[in-house]
Amino acid sequence: MTKAEILKKEILRQYRSVRQFAMEMGIPYSTLVTALERGIEGMAYGTVIRMCDKLSLNPVDFSSLERDESLGAKLLENRVMQYYVKLNQDGRDKILDIMDDLLQIDKYKAKGKKK
Repeated sequence: MTKAEILKKEILRQYRSVRQFAMEMGIPYSTLVTALERGIEGMAYGTVIRMCDKLSLNPVDFSSLERDESLGAKLLENRVMQYYVKLNQDGRDKILDIMDDLLQIDKYKAKGKKK
């Protein structure tokens, strides 16, 4: 299945129609239909990312993301982990200590998280 086919299938699963999805995304209907028929390679990267975020799809392989996690959060988590693994053990320990300290201060705690 092509990426365009995966997108169309997911759009129809989550929305009543491609037209409704296009309106909600602020994308011209004709542009979206053309992309779904001919392939998304010609679409702007930012548009594809926004569509994937809205549909909870990974923009790399178009697999489903966990419903409670936005694409932005997933990408940020990946970036943090890329930096973390580049550190030696002392650096990793220091980062964990700093994060532990910040969690003790209410203004740095994420809303809705209890830990």
